[in-house]
Amino acid sequence: MSPANLLGPPPVELPVDPAGAALASGEPAEQVVRRYPASCLSWAILAERALDSGDDVAGYAYARVGYHRGLDLLRRNGWRGKGPVPWAHEPNRGFLRALSALGQAAALIDEQDEAVRVRTFLLDADPQIPSDLLP
Repeated sequence: MSPANLLGPPPVELPVDPAGAALASGEPAEQVVRRYPASCLSWAILAERALDSGDDVAGYAYARVGYHRGLDLLRRNGWRGKGPVPWAHEPNRGFLRALSALGQAAALIDEQDEAVRVRTFLLDADPQIPSDLLP
């Protein structure tokens, strides 16, 4: 559990992503996302792989889908546009990874305002976010 935040909204802890087990068993993300299209984690993995292979445009597109799916999920779980989304809570990581990939892809396609906005969002979500996730 995350510590209580007495100065603002409570931390959001997303439910377990049902795609996680399939991905952990080695099933390709391209197959998993077809069964679980709302899975932030699946879209984040697709985005990260595209970015790692040098396809920044596909990485941006995958990350954008994962980010928007994550916003929907956050809102359904009590998030009201601000407040902590702790990295320490494992199910939050799919969204945070998609958001990170979006920022990295934005920087690669020279959309600097978006990269800065994503960095700010990540740090607002969790000031202790791993530094390698920051664009």
